[in-house]
Amino acid sequence: MRIAVFGDIVGRSGRTMLLERLPGLRKRLNLDFVIVNVENAAGGFGVTKRICDDVLDAGADVLTTGNHAFDQRDEISVFDREPRLLRPANFPKSNPGRGSAMFQDQEGRNVLVVHAQGQRGMAPIDDPCAALDRELDGPKLGRDADAIIVDFHAEATSEKYSVGHYLDGRVSLVVGTHTHVPTADDQILPGGTGYITDLGMCGDYDSVIGMEKSEPLHRFISKMPGGRFSPAAGEATLCGVVIETNPATGLAASISALRVGGRLRRSMPE
Repeated sequence: MRIAVFGDIVGRSGRTMLLERLPGLRKRLNLDFVIVNVENAAGGFGVTKRICDDVLDAGADVLTTGNHAFDQRDEISVFDREPRLLRPANFPKSNPGRGSAMFQDQEGRNVLVVHAQGQRGMAPIDDPCAALDRELDGPKLGRDADAIIVDFHAEATSEKYSVGHYLDGRVSLVVGTHTHVPTADDQILPGGTGYITDLGMCGDYDSVIGMEKSEPLHRFISKMPGGRFSPAAGEATLCGVVIETNPATGLAASISALRVGGRLRRSMPE
């Protein structure tokens, strides 16, 4: 099974590029399943129902989010109404939505997608490892699920690596999101799980992690806010990974970085 996961969409630039390119990439790369992180898709903060619909219509099968999941307060109900949209599993149970779900590709193969958020450098939240254990307690890779993909939305690279090793051999792929810069460490861990510390964003890299440069620079220099953050509007780069799973075990057989368009060096899986 060939599965692609795309990093955080940031603003209109990232949305436009993904909506334009995803249908062709899905066909060209013969993708069976696609996951897209949309937590910064609406003006850089949160997501709306219309954006969810657009990204799903373009070819995504599942949408993940992160710490900005509920920033669009008037759109929070979408997490209850759209079963393909996930929020971190270690958010409070009273929050709308869910942190994992089983889906099927067009061939009827089961893909479990699990979403959690880190603790280091983030707002206080429940233990992500306990939440991941809970979500993985029933379905087993190679028995109940043909693939298991984990989006771990976290700040610290050490925490991301720790979770990758913690889940090694139990899931097909662990991807880090949130920091918006693609890392060069896509690999298969010793137990057979694919891993990358951060997918990078789908957004304009002539920016400060997706935001127009002037306000972040002003705050770093003056230590004072000068206005609102707004997404950079230049040409976006799509960033993610593509894995191929072993049909017998569900573990990763290969993993390749994906970068298309914009300012970063192109990387296209075979």
